Amino acid sequence: MKSFIRPSARSVIAVSAVWLSLVAQAAGAAQIVVGQVAPLTGPEARQGRAYSAGMQMYFEAVNKEGGANGHTFTLVRKDDRGQPSDTVALTRQLVTEAKPLVLAGYFGSRNISDLAASGLLKDERLVLVGYRSAEMQDEAPMLYSVRAGLRDELARMTTHLATVGIKRLALLYENGPNAQVLVAAADAEAQKAGATIITRASYTPNTTVVSEATNQFIQAKPQAIIMVTSGAAAAAFIEAYRSLGGTAQLLGHSGTEIEQLSQRLSEEQMAGVIIAQVAPSPYQIKGRLTKEFVDAVRAQKLEVPLSFAMMEGYVTGRVIVEAVRRQGAKPTREGMVNALHSMAPYDMGGYSVAFKPTQHTGSRYVELSIVSGLGKIRQ
Repeated sequence: MKSFIRPSARSVIAVSAVWLSLVAQAAGAAQIVVGQVAPLTGPEARQGRAYSAGMQMYFEAVNKEGGANGHTFTLVRKDDRGQPSDTVALTRQLVTEAKPLVLAGYFGSRNISDLAASGLLKDERLVLVGYRSAEMQDEAPMLYSVRAGLRDELARMTTHLATVGIKRLALLYENGPNAQVLVAAADAEAQKAGATIITRASYTPNTTVVSEATNQFIQAKPQAIIMVTSGAAAAAFIEAYRSLGGTAQLLGHSGTEIEQLSQRLSEEQMAGVIIAQVAPSPYQIKGRLTKEFVDAVRAQKLEVPLSFAMMEGYVTGRVIVEAVRRQGAKPTREGMVNALHSMAPYDMGGYSVAFKPTQHTGSRYVELSIVSGLGKIRQ
């Protein structure tokens, strides 16, 4: 008598994925290259690497299931160390060598501005999906943000402060090409909330030289200071300001990561800092998106700490895969634009993005979190 062994559900899934992959290859499915030029070393490396890890987690999960319409995904990275002078050159090199369908996960105000101004994206018909900047960005044709804009963050922070009676504010910002647009937006949002920015100070982009700003704020004595800076500059400022006895409430925009602050600051220096978050918390399960993210993290051996930047990378990965899926059998660079514009909205389960030809900022989601006395994020 012959004996039959019932295959496990896992083995059936594995065989199905392999079968789908073979069918897809026969039908001409492609390997989709996603290119990233980001700070993988240097002061912003933890955020750059975490963003990469988030994208890679989702790409691996999709590849294991046979891809999107059979198309599989590869992330190709280059390290610009956060230096704007390297970003465009390395992007040109990556485009020539790897021929990516899409770019993703770029960092830095000047880096993004220089890339947009170079004409490379337009010439190559290549979109950039997902980036982090500490200044107001115009709606550039080939740039698509999966997060809320800085104006939304400023509105959320100033409204919160005014609600609790804090109305004498200061602004610390990076003195980049569009700095005055940011300053004007901050003034406008503060005025709407019934508050006033009584003093402003800037620092040189891609540095952490904030001593002059620190002294200015110690003299002005604002009730709260809003920091629209890189994570490294925020850490340097908090350390200097607190060491001089500064007592104002400190608020950082979404580029201020708790993981980066903890590298430089004591728990006492971090306690009470408020951070604007433009992605769902990676530490709590509140919907399908966060549940799938947590499950993916548990299946990984992470080389970088869990963070909001990692969640943002995961969201970016999902948006890219969905844009490829919507194109069917033959995804193209031109097709990415139309696919992104069809996302109105794309609901991931607790977080949505929506793009249009005149709207390249995909979300308005902003929450405020506070750093506890133990140096942990508390919603």
